[in-house]
Amino acid sequence: MAELIPYPFAALIERMFSELESADSIFDLPSKSFFLGREGRDYSVPFHDKRAPTPLGPASGPQTQMAQNLVLSWLCGCRILELKTVQILDELEIPRPCIDMETIGYNVEWSQELKLEQSLHEYIKGAMLIEILKASGKLKMAPGFGEVIYDMSVGYDLKGIQTERVQDYIRGMKDASAVVEHYRKQIPDRFSQFRDLDFPTNLSNSLTLSTFHGCPPDEIERIIDFLLNEHSLNCIIKLNPTLLGEERVRELLQGVMGYEAVNVPSKAFQTDTSWDQAQGFVQRLGVTADQLGLGFGVKFSNTLIVENHRSFFPESEKEMYLSGPPLHVLATNLVDRFRDRFGDHYPISFSAGIDRKNFADAVAIGLTPITSCSDLLKAGGYSRATTYFRELDSRMDRLGVNTIPDYIIKAYGNAEQALSECGKNAEDSKIDSCRKALEEGTSLLEAAGEDLYGRWLSQCKLLNTQTYAENATLDQRYALVKNSKPPTKVGSMLELFDCLTCDKCIPVCPNDANFMLSIPPEQVPVKTLTFEDGSWSVEESGKLVLDKKHQIANFADFCNECGNCDIFCPEDGGPYVLKPRFFGSRESFREFSNHDGFFIERNNGGDTVLARFSQDEYESTLLNGEVQFSGPGFNIRFSADDPEKTVSGEAETSVDLTRYEIMEKIRWGILESGHVNYASVIARQ
Repeated sequence: MAELIPYPFAALIERMFSELESADSIFDLPSKSFFLGREGRDYSVPFHDKRAPTPLGPASGPQTQMAQNLVLSWLCGCRILELKTVQILDELEIPRPCIDMETIGYNVEWSQELKLEQSLHEYIKGAMLIEILKASGKLKMAPGFGEVIYDMSVGYDLKGIQTERVQDYIRGMKDASAVVEHYRKQIPDRFSQFRDLDFPTNLSNSLTLSTFHGCPPDEIERIIDFLLNEHSLNCIIKLNPTLLGEERVRELLQGVMGYEAVNVPSKAFQTDTSWDQAQGFVQRLGVTADQLGLGFGVKFSNTLIVENHRSFFPESEKEMYLSGPPLHVLATNLVDRFRDRFGDHYPISFSAGIDRKNFADAVAIGLTPITSCSDLLKAGGYSRATTYFRELDSRMDRLGVNTIPDYIIKAYGNAEQALSECGKNAEDSKIDSCRKALEEGTSLLEAAGEDLYGRWLSQCKLLNTQTYAENATLDQRYALVKNSKPPTKVGSMLELFDCLTCDKCIPVCPNDANFMLSIPPEQVPVKTLTFEDGSWSVEESGKLVLDKKHQIANFADFCNECGNCDIFCPEDGGPYVLKPRFFGSRESFREFSNHDGFFIERNNGGDTVLARFSQDEYESTLLNGEVQFSGPGFNIRFSADDPEKTVSGEAETSVDLTRYEIMEKIRWGILESGHVNYASVIARQ
């Protein structure tokens, strides 16, 4: 459908709790994939003037665009949610498909796909859902682990940011009280206990500036200066990997990692901020932030602009944006270069190829937040984030540490060197205490004291960064040879019903648009009804065969046709294109008349199914066992139990009941199966 339509807040609450009660999952994420902390383990880190329970978050992108996305990220342990970038141009024509995760990761989408005002509402709805979940007592969460920080992201020029609508968005995030009260009233009666919750209204006091490729350095500086002075926001600048310079980027990308077919246009290096320019504005803006008592840092990195050498995106797209494994190496080298220049003075946010194996490394070099996007678009989706903590826990357990600072000090064996370098003016007894604590596994903070401990920690970050940058640069897991095999395809074509039911398409959708449709396996005889000479005749014309344990469906209002489910589906055609598509309202069903699909509702007038097959529209209503079925050239009635003997009405030609049987199976799957999904909740509203 390529247009996102927000879901009603009351229906989101109903969906969330009904699914948790009936299927032990939330928004199709099973509870076994939740990460709700670990008793006795402190993953917390500072972020500006706050403290986050973990450094992990989703990057500003497809995982932070809608309310349910925020909940899914939070359930998997993300605690700094970098909201999707908004800008004044909020009616973008984004090419479809727009995400290519076949190997390393490319995209041609970069900004929000909702109106500015809708984005604000989605973020507030998501935050309220999280608070409701926390208050429900239905999640076994470690103490203090539920807290969450929301970080705004805006772009891409000062003129756009200064417009009244973007200013209203920023003010709305800083004071969301009016919108909170709007949605508080919409909490359903059966959840009325949550109406009195103290929902956060100062939703965010921090912002990450997304600097698009080609944004002039003086423009970047003016934007951050404006945000610091006019809005008193803690700020981070997201910088481009081109900061490494053309020679180094090509050396790493094509020489070291072997991505010879990937070419960065030379103009990108000519128009992007240079290293010298970045050093200048970082230093000046850092002084301004200090004077205002605000936080300031940088983020590595934005995606890398490259020439479109693949056939996945429309031919109109001459350039695309690289992410994933190779970007990890580029961004890590940038972190190393930045710290070589600025030390540990400025905090560094990170987003580039984060996955289960390297998340713990990013923690070890003291990055916050550490955000993931490309990896969460692969098989398993959001649940992949949960595995990040397993690897981190394993390393922390081996080192005998329970806090992130202690882990950083011990992670790479640089503790002794760091202590020697930062403890030159410390008392010998303090140094001896620190060494003893290292050997015995006792508290490093108590041994060092707060001042020495802070300097020790900073020095370890710098040494660890050098160690990790060297290792990552030469690690073959980021090279072409390890990232060139696409997901397996079996050669068959998807159909409306019955596929391999591997269910891979469900978690890889960042918006949770794909879902399981419960329809029991069955072979249904299909009849054709013909009206001649004043009477009806019946002929059996085939069978509707459903062999699989369940079916796959798509909720159109959440599907932006990014194409990611097509990448990971073993069959061809794309689940978002060929599987049953459900609309959330009659209005959207009518509006998107070029898309086949269904709309279902239950009311006192019976169960009604609207359907479109090859752009022909049909309607079926079941009431008290009687069916009213209409379509191109016919309008008939019959008993659901015995159509051939009870049929009446008008038909210009024979009526093939295949369409009716499909609609009836889909009606049963949505309204009678007991399975909870977006379509079933809406149908019962």
